[in-house]
Amino acid sequence: MVWGLLADITLLEIATLESKRRVQLNSSLETFLSEIEIRFILLPITARICARAMAFSAPYPKDPADRIIGATALVEGTSLVTADDEIRQAKAVPTIW
Repeated sequence: MVWGLLADITLLEIATLESKRRVQLNSSLETFLSEIEIRFILLPITARICARAMAFSAPYPKDPADRIIGATALVEGTSLVTADDEIRQAKAVPTIW
């Protein structure tokens, strides 16, 4: 059963958060990321997503991963599930949280 769509760079974002100890996993990082691969459809970075990511204006965050994730949601016509206040306040991407 597929739970939803994820920008593939989300795997790197999770790994980064775990390495900085901002999230704690109940399994190894590799096991956790493998479970995500099983449960979600991972969407690759495309030319259209890259172009859209560069088109965000202020106040959308400048972080490249945040831009790819937001652009992926826009290109796919879906809302972004995020707790990131900067992304939500920018109102450039429909968000859920």
